[in-house]
Amino acid sequence: MKPVATICSLLLCLCAYAQDPARPGYLDPSKPIDQRVADLIGHMTLQEKAQQLNHLNVGIPRLRVAAWGGWNQTLHGVWSKQPTTLFPAPIAMGATWDPALIHTITGAMSDEARALYNIGADGPRSKHGLVFRSPVINVSRDPRWGRIQEVFSEDPFLTGRMGVAYVQGLQGDDPHYLKVAATVKHFAVNNVETNRQRLSAEVDERNLMEYWLPHWRAVIVEGHAQSVMASYNAINGVPDAINKYLLTDILRGQWNFDGFVTDDLGGVNLLVAAHHITEDPVEATARSIQAGCDSDDMQFETNIPLAVDSGRLPIADVDRALARVLRVGFRLGAFDPPELNPYSKISANVIRSEEHLGLSLQTALESMTLLTNRNNFLPLDGKSLKSVAVIGPAGDSAYETGNYYGTPARKISPLQGLKEKMGSGVKVEYEQGAGFVEAADPAAITRAAELARKSDVAILFLGTNLKVEAEGRDRRDLNLPGAQEQLMEAVYAANPKTVLVLMNAGPLAVTWANDHLPAILEAWYPGEAGGTAIAQVLLGEHNPGGHLPYTVYASLDGVPPQNEYDVSKGFTYLYFKGVPLYPFGHGLSYTKFAYSNLKLSQSKTSATGQIDVSFDLQNTGSRAGSEVAQMYVHQEKSNVVQPIKSLRGFQRIVLEPGVSKHVTLSLPVSELSYYDVVTRKFLVAPGMFDVMIGSSSEDIRLRTKLEVN
Repeated sequence: MKPVATICSLLLCLCAYAQDPARPGYLDPSKPIDQRVADLIGHMTLQEKAQQLNHLNVGIPRLRVAAWGGWNQTLHGVWSKQPTTLFPAPIAMGATWDPALIHTITGAMSDEARALYNIGADGPRSKHGLVFRSPVINVSRDPRWGRIQEVFSEDPFLTGRMGVAYVQGLQGDDPHYLKVAATVKHFAVNNVETNRQRLSAEVDERNLMEYWLPHWRAVIVEGHAQSVMASYNAINGVPDAINKYLLTDILRGQWNFDGFVTDDLGGVNLLVAAHHITEDPVEATARSIQAGCDSDDMQFETNIPLAVDSGRLPIADVDRALARVLRVGFRLGAFDPPELNPYSKISANVIRSEEHLGLSLQTALESMTLLTNRNNFLPLDGKSLKSVAVIGPAGDSAYETGNYYGTPARKISPLQGLKEKMGSGVKVEYEQGAGFVEAADPAAITRAAELARKSDVAILFLGTNLKVEAEGRDRRDLNLPGAQEQLMEAVYAANPKTVLVLMNAGPLAVTWANDHLPAILEAWYPGEAGGTAIAQVLLGEHNPGGHLPYTVYASLDGVPPQNEYDVSKGFTYLYFKGVPLYPFGHGLSYTKFAYSNLKLSQSKTSATGQIDVSFDLQNTGSRAGSEVAQMYVHQEKSNVVQPIKSLRGFQRIVLEPGVSKHVTLSLPVSELSYYDVVTRKFLVAPGMFDVMIGSSSEDIRLRTKLEVN
């Protein structure tokens, strides 16, 4: 009865608002949104329109319009003045290969975001509104890129699946209202930090359509993201902020995007100062709006009236951009009475709730990726250990959380996590040994080696921080920075029972460690519960099941220069012909899995329809564990260059010891297509295709043939 009563109450409210003669049409929630948008625009002055297109838009008191659209960040936790739940960095989320988990995470983050908005915790809503500039769905084509921590993968398919889940979880599932509005960024071909505000990515149309854009299409068409951020860079000489082909022809013409486009901070200024498309910021503003960019910073508020008054920008173009922005505001319920919006009832009780803290720990656990484990060295037998050496710059509380995160009330470092799990019966001691980037301190390395020598086992916590890889900072190589390699070799020489735990974002070429150390665990930037998660995995309380969302190269040999945007020249598992240190999709477990009985629903098909790919997966070990079963495809013969193999499906499966599961993955035949530059369409070429199932892009367990007529 409660839902019926709620609906009746809402209907009565709507009727009451509709019958209020003093209430303008745009404030009448019973009217269609487009009608309300048009009515509001009709009441606004040119200056008020320009103010609303400033992404820090203020309210319009005379029209009874409150501020609503200020932006914030929620990349892996809500950016706030007060503590919020800190989740692992997005690259760690990518390592879970678990879209359902990502949906749950972002639902929790947007609950906290709405609660903060509802209680006004962060001040003016013109600065802290309901538009959140997340997720980052660029792909990590180049291993040197400084912002890999912010993205999900090098692969467009995996990025698309994770991105759709992220956006849908963030925006909510109410049929009438958005919980928050997601701004997906940075559109498009954004993958280099050096000179990022002025560079031009030179990329041909086939690369653009096959590698750089498929995940964008997914988050727009399937995820229904409400906002898109145009990136600083240019593509083939045209800055993204004035790229009509991207912002209008593709985004709206091909994908039917119905939200708004915003520029990155200072983007219009950079059209003048960096890209030099004009010397006049008013002209830059006009060109940006006409290309399909709807929102910017103070430049829009200042320059739009000047552009209109000088005849360089038709008022119809301003109204079109404004309608796109306001439409999202109405979907958020910013112009409706709070009692009509279910999200206005989210209270502060959700912020850092036990459920959310547990979810942060679960995410960290699922992201842990076991790279090497010789002779089953891990898990450690906590009952037999008397002393443990914790060594390295990431071992204590100074470990990194990554970019754009909230303020957790407590971060559990690896040292804390191990001490809490092992208890007072085990002596856990710490030596830093080396900093992240500093030159070697021989005395510090000697102290660390001595601690390792007298301990039962040494655990090295090495990696990177924001001084090494970050927004505005690419890496020059893939090595452990500073004196960390020297520290590792000294510790191993003192005690061969040394485990390496990596805490980083971009791939690290730890070739020496792979050749010598018995075990290596990739822990990423694991969020506030990272220390607990690491301890649980090392001690066997949790079986690691993460898989790499990118290729770990043994070196940069064979990897093209960073300014080469043609991925077919050798980037990613799709086209890299060398031998990687760890392949895309790699991840070990404390148990074993057997694959068998691969079948296709049909072995021959036309260029349309869908194939069901089924197989059996069994846990043949003695521990419960999870496996990420991955499906790859490859066309045997083609008239154009094709990827070595392409991911086209996956599923994370949890199995108890000895248990089997029949798994079915769907393969739309359209996923076998390539982009034809003559017809400018995706085509499925007739021929034979390999369909492969495995535990990584290199560890293929089953394969069969599919014929396309």
